[in-house]
Amino acid sequence: MASRKTSSLSLFFFLSLLAFNAFSVLAGKSYYDVLQVAKGASEEQIKRAYRKLALKYHPDKNQGNEEANKRFAEINNAYEVLTDREKRSIYDRYGEEGLKQHASSGGRGAGMNIQDIFNNFFGGGQAEEEEERIPKGDDVVVELHATLEDLYMGGSLKVWREKNVLKPAPGKRRCNCRNEVHHRQIAPGMFQQMTEEVCEQCPNVKYVREGYFITVDIEKGMQDGQEVMFYEDGEPKIDGEAGDLKFKIQTAPHDRFRRDGNDLHTTVTISLVQALVGFEKTIKHLDEHLVDISSKKITVPKEVRKFKGEGMPLYSSMKKGDLYITFEVLFPTSLTEDQKTKIKAILT
Repeated sequence: MASRKTSSLSLFFFLSLLAFNAFSVLAGKSYYDVLQVAKGASEEQIKRAYRKLALKYHPDKNQGNEEANKRFAEINNAYEVLTDREKRSIYDRYGEEGLKQHASSGGRGAGMNIQDIFNNFFGGGQAEEEEERIPKGDDVVVELHATLEDLYMGGSLKVWREKNVLKPAPGKRRCNCRNEVHHRQIAPGMFQQMTEEVCEQCPNVKYVREGYFITVDIEKGMQDGQEVMFYEDGEPKIDGEAGDLKFKIQTAPHDRFRRDGNDLHTTVTISLVQALVGFEKTIKHLDEHLVDISSKKITVPKEVRKFKGEGMPLYSSMKKGDLYITFEVLFPTSLTEDQKTKIKAILT
């Protein structure tokens, strides 16, 4: 009877972990997303990705930047788990909750602290880049159109990635292969990347198609041309390592606002009466908050007014640009003789 009860509890615990793991994947970024590597990444790929990200977000290079410090902690936590075979195996099956249960049941605890990981990896904290000597495949650059809302508040896009992976084949190698990459939008916020193999002779190497979704994080204030990097997810290289996959940010057109650097521009139409006597009015911003643009002054056609701090957030900063509003005045198409007489009496 006790054995059956223990078995039932074990089954319940197992199913609970599976459910929690599924929820965690849906609710937030996985450790693989944090390090920007595929789930099947090798330990060497994880180490290379960690090195580049840790150098980028190290607190010494981002003093006073809380967001960078948070990213640095996430990167180190993900690296500690994914380079430990036991922890990685538990995480892959049961998620973060599985790691907590493992630690509470006598497994290893939290492990080294952040600075220990960084110092051990870089040799006492020295952060100079070493030159790459390994042959590398071509980088794949994808232009990614992000909405103003995502660039204002931060967000993410799911991209379906398809690529060729080199697999061994019999015979003597005589290779002259390349990949041609094509992209198309399959749904709002989702893009598909197709790779067509163009190969003349390659008898002992073959390409196998693989596909999976990649989550591309859009950070507040990102500018056109900024890149989100996925290391070693570009074109494969025979006897070398794959190139990188780079998503280049481009601001998608918006129906109400136009972006100019860190500033926003929009146009508001008011009536002739409002232009002459003033008005009370608000407009809805990208995050739905209301901006008061009321005026008690006379507004002339094409007048531009600045609203300080209502523009785009500056990348990796708490500051914001400005909002510029151009006012269009809607004139009546006709006036009666009586109206003309009254207007003349008022304005002359």
